[in-house]
Amino acid sequence: MGELWFVGLGLSDERGLSEHALDVLRGCDPVFAEEYTATAPAGTLDRLSQRIGRPIERLDRPILESERPILDALARHPRVALLVVGDPFAATTHVALRLAAEGAGHAWKYVPNASILTAAAGFLGLMHYRFGRAVSLPFAAPGFHPTSPFEQVAANRSRGLHTLLLLDLRPEERRFMTANEALQRLGEADAGVAGVAPDAPVAVAARVGQESAQGWFGPRNALASVEFGPPLHVVVVPGDLHFEEAAALERYRVRRA
Repeated sequence: MGELWFVGLGLSDERGLSEHALDVLRGCDPVFAEEYTATAPAGTLDRLSQRIGRPIERLDRPILESERPILDALARHPRVALLVVGDPFAATTHVALRLAAEGAGHAWKYVPNASILTAAAGFLGLMHYRFGRAVSLPFAAPGFHPTSPFEQVAANRSRGLHTLLLLDLRPEERRFMTANEALQRLGEADAGVAGVAPDAPVAVAARVGQESAQGWFGPRNALASVEFGPPLHVVVVPGDLHFEEAAALERYRVRRA
């Protein structure tokens, strides 16, 4: 039976890997990677492949969710690695894969790394335990306008809790939801369920974990026209702010022209 290593890449490029993670990857063959839950900076996987002396095979979402390439590799090789941007178990798909590997009689190991679920709060200066349930905001489509994200934002706010909005992405199409689109969606919900008012405070963080990381804070309508730069973006809808959180957010304040 094989051993499946889940290795987190973190939020930066290959330099965000620990020496332990690099040793693990050098000892695994094959090494797979997925970039549909998040994407690494351009060139990261190619440079990492050279560093560990192993080819890295990219798996798209349907192939990975089928579980077959991983399970087939485990049946043929003693150590297999799956490299994931951020932290491997921040995505439920990878928990399902872990269970599938266990069910097939294989062992698994875990090398954690930074996740946007905690890093966005830290970057903005917000307290992790003052967040409610995170929300995934999908792209809208004809006949597909889910209200559950806005209902969850409202539920968190009613309890004084912050909400982290994870924005949809389709890397195979080079399509990434921008914070501008998310802020517009939050406003459009005003006429429906639990919208965020134009003057309500929101925060945006872009490229957290990278050298080009930036943050913004202010009324939703003031941030709507800001150019946030390349992906990935996240949006935070604050609940009740502790005085230290409020002070930390001020460094990101966007002033109206």
